[in-house]
Amino acid sequence: MMSQTETPQIPSSARLRSLHARSRKAATLRAVLALILREMSTTYGRSPGGYIWAILEPAAGIALLTLVFSVGFHSPSLGTSFPMYYATGLLPFFVFLTTSNAVMQSIQFSRQLLAYPSVTYVDSIFARFLLALVTQIMVSFIVFAFIIFAFDTRVSLDFGNLLLAFALAALLGLGTGTLNCFLRSMLPVWQQVWGIVTRPLVLISGVIFLHDLIPQPYRDWLEYNPLVHVVGISRSAFYPYYHAEYVDIVFVLLCALIPLALGLVFLRRYKYDILHY
Repeated sequence: MMSQTETPQIPSSARLRSLHARSRKAATLRAVLALILREMSTTYGRSPGGYIWAILEPAAGIALLTLVFSVGFHSPSLGTSFPMYYATGLLPFFVFLTTSNAVMQSIQFSRQLLAYPSVTYVDSIFARFLLALVTQIMVSFIVFAFIIFAFDTRVSLDFGNLLLAFALAALLGLGTGTLNCFLRSMLPVWQQVWGIVTRPLVLISGVIFLHDLIPQPYRDWLEYNPLVHVVGISRSAFYPYYHAEYVDIVFVLLCALIPLALGLVFLRRYKYDILHY
């Protein structure tokens, strides 16, 4: 019988498992940080202007939409500011599009590094997703702040709904990007196919035209697009009188988590085939 002064001895196998888990977490963290730094240097460090282009892309899109529609309309569908109206739709849309495209090219970007046992495809996916998300959050903050201080927007910001919209957009990007990463790895032409498929999204996601003003039955059809719900939440974050009753958060989560799960399962199943493809 063990006395009260004796301490229980941890089995050597348990200690080994604990040390292995800690070393694996440290290796994963180092791999993700290294991949992020590599991505920053190759994506933003080689082009003139670097991160400035990441800001100019959505800013130019908002300016163009403002210029075109302010000529024919006295005011936007919501509020009084054209730049704010289009920013509330375009910026969460860019979060989805940028994270999805970044994750889709994860294995292609890090194929040589994946030959090392310390770097996994999950590390590559998470690194590119995290960098793309942080970049888009930074860009969105700058653009929103500029519009609020430069124009008479008359908006009341709800940070909760804004964070929810960006989180759902990012999760959608991660889910579709992970599944596309597998499809792109097995079928390289899929990247061009996906590019063609996503081109009309800006028109059918409520970015330009307010979803509530679209006639039936097209309005109900468009609600099968999860980005319509994301944009609706984003708009309700700036316009407190706008109630997007069509928003279904559970539907958006399913549209994000199902392709994420499928992508991870297929990547795990065919990872050796992909690396030697």
